[in-house]
Amino acid sequence: MTDITVRSEQACFGGTQGFYSHESAACGGTMNFALYQPPQARAGEKLPLVTFLSGLTCTDENFTTKAGAQRVAADLGVLVLAPDTSPRGAGYPSEDDSYDFGTGAGFYLDATEEPWSGRYKMYSYITEELPALIAANFPADMSRQGIMGHSMGGHGAITIHLKNPDTYRSVSAFSPICAPMQCPWGEKALSGYLGKDRDSWRAYDSTELVKTKASSVKILIDQGADDNFLAEQLLPQVFVEACKQAGQDVELRMQSGYDHSYYFIQSFMEDHLRHHAAALKG
Repeated sequence: MTDITVRSEQACFGGTQGFYSHESAACGGTMNFALYQPPQARAGEKLPLVTFLSGLTCTDENFTTKAGAQRVAADLGVLVLAPDTSPRGAGYPSEDDSYDFGTGAGFYLDATEEPWSGRYKMYSYITEELPALIAANFPADMSRQGIMGHSMGGHGAITIHLKNPDTYRSVSAFSPICAPMQCPWGEKALSGYLGKDRDSWRAYDSTELVKTKASSVKILIDQGADDNFLAEQLLPQVFVEACKQAGQDVELRMQSGYDHSYYFIQSFMEDHLRHHAAALKG
């Protein structure tokens, strides 16, 4: 492999679950990611790639070990990529002071405020640097990419799709932060990374983006009805209303009895991977 360190590789449902690291120019240091290669990868076939963006406090390991994606990915013949959620060890003041800003909370944007602008370039990392690395080292068909995520990562997945619909041809989210300009998590992150000019925040707000960048594909959202963060932080109904006005196809499924945890995610992971496979393999 070129420019990649193999941290570990394990057999899983006939394929390979790998954990890797590399030196990132965008993020100015070592970044980790996990990639599941289904058994079809051994035949040398180029396979669709689905990227999962994790939420606050997560690493590349949370989704990989808790979501139960590998069995379904093996059946469908898709690669599943799980990047980390931020740079690590940048040494910036207050980087590790809170769970919702700094380490583990990159919000999938390119920071413009000092010191964060030096290394917190998660948008460029996810959309440019990491895909190029995957294409050079793994059997990924980069013309067939989908993106999904959870919470902060759901925010990232939807915004990245809306800005790059020709690259990410399918999209879904679990309990996404749908209107970060209108919730405490979002206001803290966007002001800290992008500064006080709220107009600059719109580029990373799904509700604002869809008003001018509606795509032609369905956005699938699953939301736990018993999620403690639903009313204050997530605001899916705000996004759905903006989608209706913009003509964006969106399906919001409110799931009774489910919360914000990976028990919720693993319960509906098969639905989401099949949603992506139908779009990428149809």
